[in-house]
This record gives sequence, C-alpha cells and structure tokens, in this order.
Amino acid sequence: MSNLISGFTRPPEKPLPANIDSLKAQAKELEGVFLNTLLKEMFSGIKTDQESFGGGFAEETWRGMQSEQLSNQIAENGGLGIADSLLSDLIAMQEASQKSVPASSIGAYR
Repeated sequence: MSNLISGFTRPPEKPLPANIDSLKAQAKELEGVFLNTLLKEMFSGIKTDQESFGGGFAEETWRGMQSEQLSNQIAENGGLGIADSLLSDLIAMQEASQKSVPASSIGAYR
C-alpha cells in the first residue's frame, strides 16, 4: 500500500509490540475491575431485607459474584471503551521502559 494518499504522505505505521495480545488482556482486565467496583456500588443500594429474598451472608456473597461476572462480560463485549484507552497507555509505557538511557546521562557517570 502506498504512503501517498490524495497528495499527502502518510507516516509509516509503528509496529505493534510482540506482546500486544497480553497488553489487550491486561487492559480488559483493568476495565473489568473498574466495572466491578461500579456494579458493587450499584448493588449496595438495593435493600435485601424483603420477604422474597432472605438477605444475609449468602445474598451478599451471591451479589458479589454476580457483579464480578457481569463486569467481566461487559468488559469482554466491548465495555465502556476504557480498555482501548488503557491499551495505548500500556503500549507507550512499555516502549518508554524499553528505551535505554545512555550511561553518560546518568549523574553518577558524568
């Protein structure tokens, strides 16, 4: 494919890191954790002392599992777009950590 588009030269695309799949999984996981926190707060406002549900420890445990599963499904199916934002930040952080710093720029070696 040519880098020339309608008279403008497009810069070459940067290659993706070798572990892009791992970074995508981490970004989705972080979004899932965030969504889990939101859902737990949402469920905390629901009263459980009604006759149809017994409340207590079992219901609290079930609600925790429910919010975890819901948040994971939301994140896996596109989420809120947080994972996409996180992915670019994770790639940038990885690239920055892989750049070597010349020894002459470190204070102890001047």
